[in-house]
This record gives sequence, C-alpha cells and structure tokens, in this order.
Amino acid sequence: MIEAKVIKIENCDSLHIVKFDFEGQALSMMSLELDSSVEVGTKVLLQVKPSHVAIGKNISGELSYSNQLESQIVSINAGKLLCSIKVQIAKDTILESIITNSSLERMELQDGDKVIALIKASEISIAKVL
Repeated sequence: MIEAKVIKIENCDSLHIVKFDFEGQALSMMSLELDSSVEVGTKVLLQVKPSHVAIGKNISGELSYSNQLESQIVSINAGKLLCSIKVQIAKDTILESIITNSSLERMELQDGDKVIALIKASEISIAKVL
C-alpha cells in the first residue's frame, strides 16, 4: 500500500481525477466513485494489483502512464511462466509487479536494477482514508 495525501480533485459528472503527493512524487487516480470523506489534504492508503504494475527500463520518450515511479528492484521470484518483482519506490514502500518470465529475460532484469514502475490512473484505488 502507498500512503499519500490528496492535493487536487477534478470532476466532471461522475468522473473524478484525484492527484496525490507521495514522498514528493505525483500520483493520479481516475475513478467513477469517490467517497465524500476524500478532499484536498486527506491522507489515504492507495492500492494497486501487482498484475497492473508494469516495469520499464531504459525508457526514453513520452508515455501515457500517469504514474511513473522511479524505483529499484529488491527481489525477483520467478515461477514457470510468471515472476514476481518487488520494487522499492520509497524508503519504506515496496510495490509488487507480476510480469512474464519472457519479459524478465528480454529486459535482463536483476536485483538492484533501477527501473520505472508504471501504473495507469484507472488502476489505482483508495483502500482506506486515514
């Protein structure tokens, strides 16, 4: 989970774009439902499924991913088809990404590599309002 603070809320009809500050990094969430207790200044715990966290390495150019977090691989656990990669995105915050073994091999990912954790705004949700 990611502890963050709401810094901006935009809405149009039932669509909400919520911007967060996480350790000085900006995060965005797109949601059709937003709890009425969520307002600018509110602290929240954000969640994302490991299968919705992509990993980028040696990226150049622009990407449409709203959330691009500089991180470092702290562990890789490969199974037969998929692997779990844990990346540290802040001192006390680890995210998990599930990718295919073929992507792991093609990207030549290793423990300690500097990577970018990529998350679409539609894949982040508020787990808890603090």
